[in-house]
Amino acid sequence: MKTTRRQFIKISSLGAAGVAFTSQSVNLMYNQTSTEKTDDLKLNRTPTYCEVCFWKCAGWVHTDKEGNVRKITGNDDDQHSNGRFCPRGTGGIGMYYDENRLKKPLIRRKGERGESEYFEEASWDEAIELIAKNMNEVKEKYGAECVALFTHGSGGKHFGHMLKAFGSSNIAAPSFAQCRGPREVGFEATFGSGVGSPEPLDIRNTKCLVLIGSHLGENMHNGQVQEMSQLIERNGTIITVDPRFSTAASKSKIWLPIRPATDIALLLSWIHILIYENLYDKEYVDKYAYGFEDLKEYVKDFTPEWAAIETSLEPHKIREAAYEMANASPAVIVHPGRHVTWYGDDTQRSRAIAILNAILGSYGRRGGFYIAEKYKVPKFPAPKYPKPRRTWRDAFPGKYTLAKEVVSSGICDATIPLNLTTPGNTCNIKAWIVNGTNLIATLPNIENTLSAIQHLEFMVVVDTMPMEITGWADVVLPENTYIERYDMLRVAKHRKPAVALRMPAVESKYDSKPAWWIAKKLGEELGLNDYFKYESIEEILDYQLKGIGSSLAEMQKIGVKTFERSYDDLYYKDGEDIEFKTATGKIELYSIALEQEGFDPFPKYTKHPQPEEGYYRLNYGRAPMHTFSRTTNNPYLADLMDENSVWINPTVANEWGLENGQRIWLQNQDGIISSFSIKVRITERIRFDSVYMVHGFGHTNKDLKRAYGRGAADTEMITNVMTDPISGGTGMRGNFVTFLTDDPREEAEA
Repeated sequence: MKTTRRQFIKISSLGAAGVAFTSQSVNLMYNQTSTEKTDDLKLNRTPTYCEVCFWKCAGWVHTDKEGNVRKITGNDDDQHSNGRFCPRGTGGIGMYYDENRLKKPLIRRKGERGESEYFEEASWDEAIELIAKNMNEVKEKYGAECVALFTHGSGGKHFGHMLKAFGSSNIAAPSFAQCRGPREVGFEATFGSGVGSPEPLDIRNTKCLVLIGSHLGENMHNGQVQEMSQLIERNGTIITVDPRFSTAASKSKIWLPIRPATDIALLLSWIHILIYENLYDKEYVDKYAYGFEDLKEYVKDFTPEWAAIETSLEPHKIREAAYEMANASPAVIVHPGRHVTWYGDDTQRSRAIAILNAILGSYGRRGGFYIAEKYKVPKFPAPKYPKPRRTWRDAFPGKYTLAKEVVSSGICDATIPLNLTTPGNTCNIKAWIVNGTNLIATLPNIENTLSAIQHLEFMVVVDTMPMEITGWADVVLPENTYIERYDMLRVAKHRKPAVALRMPAVESKYDSKPAWWIAKKLGEELGLNDYFKYESIEEILDYQLKGIGSSLAEMQKIGVKTFERSYDDLYYKDGEDIEFKTATGKIELYSIALEQEGFDPFPKYTKHPQPEEGYYRLNYGRAPMHTFSRTTNNPYLADLMDENSVWINPTVANEWGLENGQRIWLQNQDGIISSFSIKVRITERIRFDSVYMVHGFGHTNKDLKRAYGRGAADTEMITNVMTDPISGGTGMRGNFVTFLTDDPREEAEA
């Protein structure tokens, strides 16, 4: 049946997502989701929340009477999705139907790590027994805490429960040290609490949205993108600070193409303007803030003229942006960002953003940051976890003390004995469990990651796909995709507290299993039966839901249950007394917490190296149809974008004699050359001193039939890692690349 673009948009509920689809992708998706008029089908619907990215929108999986998935749509009652899924979410069907999925447990019988051809299929019983045997051996020789978990996704709750019961709290999500950690620490040092996810941004009511390195519309955070679209429709102000003319910049009133690595200079200048031109929210600052007079003195010399020299922006444009913010105050948001690990001083950059929001009076105000609330769900009864003898922190005493989450790169470093500062007082990590995160593409400095892996005595990888990390494992376990499994309730902060259910919509494909089942079987094999006194996850879910006045039966019908707030207002009331969870009980413009740890109490601008002649700063970002490296083999999402390109300014392209569509190789400042070529995209949308590419491509595992060799991997080029001394965030934007027009493999052979 012929399918129109309008029909596909209706099926996928994309609305104004702003993604261009090819006719091929429309037909491919439609043929998978329906072979007749969708509205006439009698479909079953099953509640879920999405796992394609980690916004975790709640929705419905629609299946026909044969059990085929026809479409995935949003749940109208969900605050994350507002009933609409983004391109990634609708493409979740491809995760289920991808024929390249991991199908059976695999055990490395011989060969070295990294040689995936030596895997052999095994039964679940054999694989579980082997993992438990190795974990117990590590526990006996070194201590339970020498087993660590890397995880990104819902399965982490199950494996985390098992590992804590085993005696280790070394559980890391790369989303902290490689993404949002500096933001959380910076906001906590200012307001006494981090930002969290979803970020409590009242974009629907704001008058001015400032995006500084935030690619909304390309980084598809569904609810925020929808609200930003509403802001555009009502002619609200968007200010975008980015060396690239991003999609957001194209919708902005002001675009500031800043010189990379100078963001703090711009932020300090804005603070200077607001204070010295008396444009800040004086009443709000007087009542709630600590350290204003010190801040005023500190920013005295950070004029727009000074910032112009640092940032290459014109002084009047810096002022114009500040005036737009002031005119909108307090209904203004300087977006805290999501992926904020850039230059190694990222906590202080996030501090500057927090301070700017504070003096604009936007925190806790309508059109600024609302007060999110999370519902309290009872825990299923289980014994208290044993206290670990040691943690990853013991390997690095006195470091990252303000980071409240485990630093994944710290776990990686603690696996290499030479990195230990006090080897007699701590263990180095001996075994890894890796769930749902492709560490080869996630952690910067691949050589360091591989060195850590080679020092392991044992590694198990749990995933749905044969990512690069699986080739380095000793045991590989095939996990269900999210539409095949139950998971724990999604309980997230939002305008109103709510819970969402994920349950199986289809039969499990191949010999894959859900994470809760794997963790339970492994826990029982380890002798931890007291922590797993339930027959199935349904028992846990029903217990929790009945504890909040619902039931599993009810949630299977409605998918999302929203509750009234326990306190009335989304925003602070004018003049009310508020105690912030800081040392002073106020918003700390002058941070006592940072000062006590020996760091600057105000954000300090540091000049960072700029590229040498013939090299260009490597900037990377997201695409609306892909999540990291996990979706590039998805048959539907790959059809929308099957490889990345490198954006190059026309002046630079002319100097090099490059043409649009030409394939080149990238070489970084340390001589590392990309494994695969990448297409040139010549565009004035990127500064002359920078290049840009979408993250997640350039897969080297041939078992990923669609993604193998498609485009280049930015992670390969990131060998200069500038670690933030406050949060442990891995600054990754201090790498520079040049171009090779001839195939380096042919030169090597010659």
